[in-house]
Amino acid sequence: MKEELLETFEAAKRAADAAAEAGGASPEADRCVDALQHLRKIPVTTEVLVATQIGKRLRYLTKHRYSKIQAVASDLLQFWKKVVIDETANGKKNGSPESKSFVKVEIKSEKAETAKVDEVSKAGSVKVDNISDSECLKAEKKDSDRLMKAETLKSEKIKIETRNNESSSQNIKVERILKEENRDSVIKKPSLVPVGPPKLTSMIKCNDSLRDKLRELLAEAFSKVSGETSADIRDEVRNILDEVDACDPIRVAVTVESVMFEKLGRSNGAHKLKYRSIMFNLKDAKNPDLRRRVLLGLVKPEKLVEMTPEEMASDGRKLENKQIKEKALFECERGGAPKATTDQFKCGRCGQRKCTYYQLQTRSADEPMTTFVTCVNCNNHWKFC
Repeated sequence: MKEELLETFEAAKRAADAAAEAGGASPEADRCVDALQHLRKIPVTTEVLVATQIGKRLRYLTKHRYSKIQAVASDLLQFWKKVVIDETANGKKNGSPESKSFVKVEIKSEKAETAKVDEVSKAGSVKVDNISDSECLKAEKKDSDRLMKAETLKSEKIKIETRNNESSSQNIKVERILKEENRDSVIKKPSLVPVGPPKLTSMIKCNDSLRDKLRELLAEAFSKVSGETSADIRDEVRNILDEVDACDPIRVAVTVESVMFEKLGRSNGAHKLKYRSIMFNLKDAKNPDLRRRVLLGLVKPEKLVEMTPEEMASDGRKLENKQIKEKALFECERGGAPKATTDQFKCGRCGQRKCTYYQLQTRSADEPMTTFVTCVNCNNHWKFC
């Protein structure tokens, strides 16, 4: 039973790891759920659960990123806990099955011994009938029989008490193990992020002082991402804090510098300005979005080398640039042709009729011209065809 239990659990764990790498619903996730359902059908006892320690290992699946695996694993864990609690409660009420069998054996042996003693006493009484002092001998034999019965009863009580003490000590051990498992589950929470290679503790040198300095600057910039993510006001950014903490800033910095050196050459060469642009945007305090995307791998180092300054800008800066372009386009349209003042148009904002307008052919030649109107009083703009 132990071997089948462990083999089925290992199959479920492998399928769960494959499902986590695939992300979301997949055939691996269905195989994991089927394996966990099969585990519930396997009969288990407290001794098997304690010996295999499978309850602790199952808690890893209760925090899986796939919700169906979480639900089935949590239900299986509660089922096993109930099995242990029921067995413990039955042990406290009725004692262990070993003590019961031992009591039965001792009672049977006592009956056999008393029967033998009775037979011996009967035979002795028949033989001593011819003796004159037969009554005295019978009394002595009865006294000896009583003493033997009292000794056997005392020994039986002592053995039953020792068995009960052993069973109670076993129950106490089981309760202690359950409490330790619950405490470990509270203290140790498995990570939802897939475990990758171990983080580097020191910078990888390349025997080039200029390149080593760039690697240190990049590692310093990527190390700020965790604090920036936790302090960000956007929920979609704070929700990926675990993924950010799992990344290795030093490893990413070495990779980015290596790709830059491979694609652009040395930083003091022909692509010196490109180096400056990339380093400025990665170190810019107002551009945490680019650092986070590069650290998480959303922007590959090969793509980073080819990006323009506009593409490397932060989300806020991109929005500002878009607004500036729209405003410049509108101003360009306003200054294109001479304006005429009229009272034929009424401003929808202030209600005044003093307006200026101009017309442009913004569509095909057979379409009417577009009229652009500006209120002189409140500078409100609108257009119509």
